[in-house]
Amino acid sequence: MQINMKKIISLIFMAIVLAINVQARTFVLCVGVSSYQNSDNNLSQTTKDAKQFKTVMENHTKDITILTSKYANKDNILEKMRAIGNRAQKGDKIILFFSGHGYPGGIVAHDKHLTYQEINDILSKSSASAKICFVDACHAGSVGEVRDNSRSYKAPSSGNIIYMMSSRANEYSIEHPWVGHGFFTQALLKGLRGKADANKDKKITVRELFNYVYNDVQHTTANMEVSQHPQLIGVKEVAEAVVVDWN
Repeated sequence: MQINMKKIISLIFMAIVLAINVQARTFVLCVGVSSYQNSDNNLSQTTKDAKQFKTVMENHTKDITILTSKYANKDNILEKMRAIGNRAQKGDKIILFFSGHGYPGGIVAHDKHLTYQEINDILSKSSASAKICFVDACHAGSVGEVRDNSRSYKAPSSGNIIYMMSSRANEYSIEHPWVGHGFFTQALLKGLRGKADANKDKKITVRELFNYVYNDVQHTTANMEVSQHPQLIGVKEVAEAVVVDWN
């Protein structure tokens, strides 16, 4: 039987193209706000938090956007979230990282408050299979039950969204100069670099990462006057999603 080499080469090329096209993508938005419109609210480590998170994620994806200080205003954050949400398809992941001030019900951009409901509304419309949010901010756990004026709602139970938050709703999130990060972000970065890989398969799931971060933050803040308890809130199935794969 005569082998048609041109046909074989063509089929191989098509298979490669299809494999590239169906490869899942990870879209990352890093936000760090150290400089606020009201300079009395400025922070010292939050921009560094976002830059270091970006550095870690650069080992796993090229689809990364970073907004810091005056560029991390509310309109820019929402615009980038919408753009990423529209680009992401089924099988893809969206990862949002925020470090800055928080309040019961949301986070504080450079210029305005940004509610968790606004974040939920955008992410829930995306086709991405997993939307993972890391928030290092005071009162972060309030995403579990948010009150906004007369409205009351809970964190999403659908939409493939999960939040890993730095503290309970009634707690502050601590940053310290000798750490060089917020305590939550410090633990998060160590976990993503490999320390959270409990089963040593070089894949770090949301659940593995949370278990490591929670224990690390508890250990770090054990002798401090202010306690801090990270929270994992959202769709349980997304807890098994792989955040980074070091294979």
